[in-house]
Amino acid sequence: MQTKKAKIFAERVGRFSETLAVIFLRLKGYRILKRRYKTYVGEIDIIASHWKTLVILEIKYRKNHKDAAESISFKQRQRIQRATNQFLQEGHRYTQIRFDVILISLHKGLHHIQDAWRSDQ
Repeated sequence: MQTKKAKIFAERVGRFSETLAVIFLRLKGYRILKRRYKTYVGEIDIIASHWKTLVILEIKYRKNHKDAAESISFKQRQRIQRATNQFLQEGHRYTQIRFDVILISLHKGLHHIQDAWRSDQ
């Protein structure tokens, strides 16, 4: 169980990681639509658009990219997909949807994995 200080630290690292990801994505031509989109079914770290594609991004910071990648569970992907459906039900229309992951580690920097998983997986 995390202490209060550990939770605050994790929250700050998470926000900082998302801010780095937003800067990185903007430099690559992405338009940021939402940050920390929360619904009763799940949360999405960043919702962006790139050309005509809706890009749903999960941001993970760990000591290395392998640990960051492995921290995204099947259940978490399902929650993100349900939150995406909620976002689309609000009237947002996109013909293509992509689920990306940005892995961040202190020594390796940012690693953007496009099309990290499909909604039918």
